[in-house]
Amino acid sequence: MNTNLRKSITIHKRILALIIIGVLVAAGGATLYYQSQVASASNSIVVFAGSAASPVYNEAVPLFETKTGIKVELQLGGSGSLLSSMKIAKTGDIYIPGSPDYLLKANNSGVVSLNATETKILAYLVPAIIVQKGNPKNITSLQDLAKPGIKIGIGDPESVCVGLYAKELLESNNLWDAVSPNIITNAQSCDATAALIPTKAVDAVIGWHVFYNWNPDKTDIVWINSSQIPKISYIAGAVSVYSQDKASAQSFLDFLSSPGASAIWAKYGYFTTEQEAKVHAPNATIEPIG
Repeated sequence: MNTNLRKSITIHKRILALIIIGVLVAAGGATLYYQSQVASASNSIVVFAGSAASPVYNEAVPLFETKTGIKVELQLGGSGSLLSSMKIAKTGDIYIPGSPDYLLKANNSGVVSLNATETKILAYLVPAIIVQKGNPKNITSLQDLAKPGIKIGIGDPESVCVGLYAKELLESNNLWDAVSPNIITNAQSCDATAALIPTKAVDAVIGWHVFYNWNPDKTDIVWINSSQIPKISYIAGAVSVYSQDKASAQSFLDFLSSPGASAIWAKYGYFTTEQEAKVHAPNATIEPIG
């Protein structure tokens, strides 16, 4: 083989090698870009939240998404049903029930691990009687709920936090036996419990005080005698053990408990401090977290 031919072959080999290297570099860059895009697209969290604060979540989520770029998928419903779903599917980044009772259940069943610095109390709730606008049945107290002909609705005590509170409230005042015959429906979520009054399905519900703020044009509130309220509830959330993005999940909880979000809670009538809630039940207990 002559010298010129050898040089030509060598040059062609070098060119081919450079082409292959270029292709590999481009492919690697494309792969890194694709991985980056996938990582960006997966920047989302799933929040299982009791519907005791539906209006707040529906307003707060878009603000959080705009601020952080983190997408939030809301799963709203009864606190007990949501907890069961999380346990069965082993999914969800955050659990925010409507009362501490269910947060403790979640901790005991291993769905969350309560941590004093990471678990956030978001708002306080006081039980109240919600009636039709104008209070046509003239209901002024818990005792009035035992009157013949009064139709009452509560949340399901087995799966809805406000239903559990309603039953405990009546039992602590020795009124369960007298009032329970008038309870004609057990709703499956806080949303459904609150809706019983605007739809005129019942004359009264034992619910959270904020149910009035959800429908002020169709409802009235009857505050319960403070001496009859054994405990005040609160909404608190914790990051799930199933979360694959605990940092994003924690950032959402931090946002919900931030001063900026406090205005949203207050807008819908939630008490953002223990002191505010205690005005209506000064002697009531508040269960600690953990």
